[in-house]
Amino acid sequence: MRDGITLYADIYHPKKEGKFPVLLTRLPYNKDLPFYSHRYLDTNRLVQNGYIVIVQDVRGRFHSEGDFYPFLYEAEDGYDTVEWAAALPYSNGKVGMFGLSYYGYTQLLAATEQPPHLEAIVPAMTLNDWRNNSVDNGGKFLVASSETWALESIAPDQLKRKYGDSEQYAVKMEKMADYYNQIEEWYTYKPVHEWPPLKELGVARYFYDLLNGSVTEDMAERMSILGKYKQLNLPAYHIAGWYDNLLQSTLKNYMEMQKNGQAVQKLIVGPWGHGVFSSVIGERNFGLHASGDSIDGKDDLTGLHIRWFDQWLKGEETVGADEAPIQLFVMGINEWRDEQEWPLERASYIPYYLHSKGKANTRFGDGGLSLEKPMKEEAEDTFVYDPENPVPTNGGGTLYAGVHTMGPKDQRQLEEREDVLVYTSEPLGNALEVTGPVKVKLWAKTSAEDTDFAAKLIDVHPDGTAFNLTDGIVRATYRNGENRGERIKDEILDYEIELWPTSNVFLPGHCIRVEISSSNFPRYDTNLNTGETMVSSEKFKTAEQTIYHQEIYPSHILLPVIQC
Repeated sequence: MRDGITLYADIYHPKKEGKFPVLLTRLPYNKDLPFYSHRYLDTNRLVQNGYIVIVQDVRGRFHSEGDFYPFLYEAEDGYDTVEWAAALPYSNGKVGMFGLSYYGYTQLLAATEQPPHLEAIVPAMTLNDWRNNSVDNGGKFLVASSETWALESIAPDQLKRKYGDSEQYAVKMEKMADYYNQIEEWYTYKPVHEWPPLKELGVARYFYDLLNGSVTEDMAERMSILGKYKQLNLPAYHIAGWYDNLLQSTLKNYMEMQKNGQAVQKLIVGPWGHGVFSSVIGERNFGLHASGDSIDGKDDLTGLHIRWFDQWLKGEETVGADEAPIQLFVMGINEWRDEQEWPLERASYIPYYLHSKGKANTRFGDGGLSLEKPMKEEAEDTFVYDPENPVPTNGGGTLYAGVHTMGPKDQRQLEEREDVLVYTSEPLGNALEVTGPVKVKLWAKTSAEDTDFAAKLIDVHPDGTAFNLTDGIVRATYRNGENRGERIKDEILDYEIELWPTSNVFLPGHCIRVEISSSNFPRYDTNLNTGETMVSSEKFKTAEQTIYHQEIYPSHILLPVIQC
């Protein structure tokens, strides 16, 4: 690197004479572990198709020198590595990058530096701003994913580098394993800025930097691509999943890079979770051709990469000019479909209104959902939110250790809780497709100084199973996008809850369902209802929540409906 630090890489190349294009991936998870270094691609096929494949440990991880700090050095190190790879004696000077998650983001950060030999990238399921995507989301702390990543993915190598092969290292690793085996209990620990596992192990200092505000704006800018999309003028194939925890940022990357209008952008969104490309996810099977191994029965992810890089690194006509830029998997009918833009211009955003006679608590209550606007005097619904007994996360776009698996899961058991309001439509007579971003507009009042409101969109099957499609949550004091210090307590306010995009056909006989609550833990931190967060405090209060659905307070979900 430009500062003299040496980064180590494994190099695979065709066993024949000549010069070849390079495919590079840069990761923090150990280049020697096939689960990460070769994960969802067959790198042997890449080499067999005439590519040099380079897998590199990023700065401060495993074999590479230097100190690790997430994403802080990846732009400059990525530039230097691309240019080094292009100058190898068996390289033809053309470099592409691939990888998902962290090593999807190393591509984008490197590309912001515009290395002259970087020709194309394939960023899969990745970020655009580390502080926002991974740790904080509209004032909410992503408890489980942040703690899992620090303890499971980052701590072991840092312990090894700190203690070597000493007896103390063995003791620390055993302690780390004990913490990890009990991690679901540790999710509940507060205040989080004193979280014992990392404090006792003495590693992953970045975790506390984020919590106590020690990440400077200069550091944050180096770890973000927001505001830099005009620098990303190169062909990119974006890979996303409806149940991926980084769906929003991946879609934004596609949309913003598409706006540049010069370099070709493509997008594929499957019924996948983070790094999981199986046709089975959660408790649903979307069919063989939903899999990344058999995309629409015509291709697989490795073949997708080969076609893309053949176009941009070999000059072959493998991506047709008339080829649709977007490929979406539509759940419910379980079919792939080509599209020209995102979001879909032909979507009609139709409100479905919340109704009840004041007893929408649980799925056995009287909550309804319909196209009819609520009457003037319709009764409001109430529930008590207790931060010590939050609604558990059950599937969705999650990524953390524990029993709460990602993807679609039956929500009926959670819908028996009194602190979950359930609004269900009548069974549909005709199919209804919902494809695009989803929002809930809620009028609510709380007895707390601050609180959260959460929503889910559910597809209820004729047998009663209730599978989650998408969800969202808003922190009351951030309801306008930032903390403005406005009064929350005892005020009827309107809240916009942004649910992540989805694509699903509600089939005839199915029902549309919306859940409203105040928690989704441990995906998000529990709001303590005091104005403090569980990051800095352990004191809490219960809150009385009131949801309004009347003529002047028409609470509803806004669905992007596509004509079937």
